[in-house]
Parts: sequence; C-alpha cells; structure tokens
Amino acid sequence: MIDVTGQISAVERRIGDRTLPAGQARVLTIAQTYDAPVADVFDACTNPDRIPRWFLPVSGDLSLGGRYQLEGNAGGTVERCDPPHGFAATWEFGGEVSWIEVRLREAGPGRTRFELEHVAHVDDQRWAEYGPGAVGIGWDLALVGLASHFAADGAGVGPDAAAEWMASPDGLRFVTESGERWTEASVDAGTPADQAHAAGERVTAFYTGTPTS
Repeated sequence: MIDVTGQISAVERRIGDRTLPAGQARVLTIAQTYDAPVADVFDACTNPDRIPRWFLPVSGDLSLGGRYQLEGNAGGTVERCDPPHGFAATWEFGGEVSWIEVRLREAGPGRTRFELEHVAHVDDQRWAEYGPGAVGIGWDLALVGLASHFAADGAGVGPDAAAEWMASPDGLRFVTESGERWTEASVDAGTPADQAHAAGERVTAFYTGTPTS
C-alpha cells in the first residue's frame, strides 16, 4: 500500500496567480518526481489505454484539437501537445472552464519530474470557503495513482481499490495531510492564516465526510 508520509512529502505544492484576458485567475501547481523515463511518463498521461490504469477511464480524441471526457469527471479540448515534454488542455466541469498544463523534464537518468498546473477563475467567496484544497486534494489523489503506476515493487493503490482505500484509516490520513499541506501553501501565497486554516478544515471535512469542529 501507499506510504502516506512518504507520498505526501514527495509532492511539491504551490499557489500563485495570473492575469488572463477574462481577469485574475488562481494558479495551483503540483509536482512529483518518478522513477521512469520522460517518454514513459508522457505515454502514461496521454495513452487512452494506460490512463485508466492509474486515473479514470477516458473517451474521445486525445490528439491536438480533439475533445476528451474523463468518466464521471472533467472533459475538455486538447490545446497543445509537445511530446514527450507535455501538453495543455481545457478542464471543463460543472459548467465552468479552467485550464491544465502538464510539463515533464528529465530529473536524472531514468527519472522524470512531473509538474501539473491548474489555472482557474475562483472568486474570493469560494476561495475563502474551501481554498486550494478543493482542487488540490483531488490532484494529490491523482498523483497517488501515478506513483502507484510506476512503483517498481507493486506497492500502491490502483483505481479498482481507490474507493476502499479512501475510506481506510490510511486514506483518511492522506486526505487530511494533503489538506494541511495545501493550507500551508495558501498561507505561503498570502492568504491570512485564520482564513486558510478554516477553509482547510472545511475542505478536509468534505472529502472525509467528517463534521467540522
């Protein structure tokens, strides 16, 4: 199974902002280094036969300009593809459009740094309510899947066991610690500490199904 402390510590998390034509947007960045070559990581992230092995079933056209749909989750349009270094796409969910970009680079022989950037227009009220954890915990869970996919010893959590693991003590601890790390990133980005911690408690309660204090 997943080493919760090791996986939480292996991931880098940052919050920033960016000015887009439609206005100010928030930028969430998550990164981890894997023991796999760049081309292999790119294939795992873009091959429709491999994506369900660590993330979600996907349908549609994953080529440049094509539209994709993740089962029960977001869909969108592939806006840029630069194999094997990365790609960019819209991320459309719940009637809202945001943007993701994946960047891959060599991090030593046979190793790859995976970095995902998620850019979204989030109003101040929603940010104060849930903070970056609303999206960040979900991406942390996705990286658990990718880490499991590349685990040489077979350890980890596959999609078929994800729901059971999420409800386990380890899964609940992972979500809680992920929420805490996103709270820290929010404070580092300038969010008042009391607001960031209150939002972190609410989003962790949402993911774990436990009441806030």
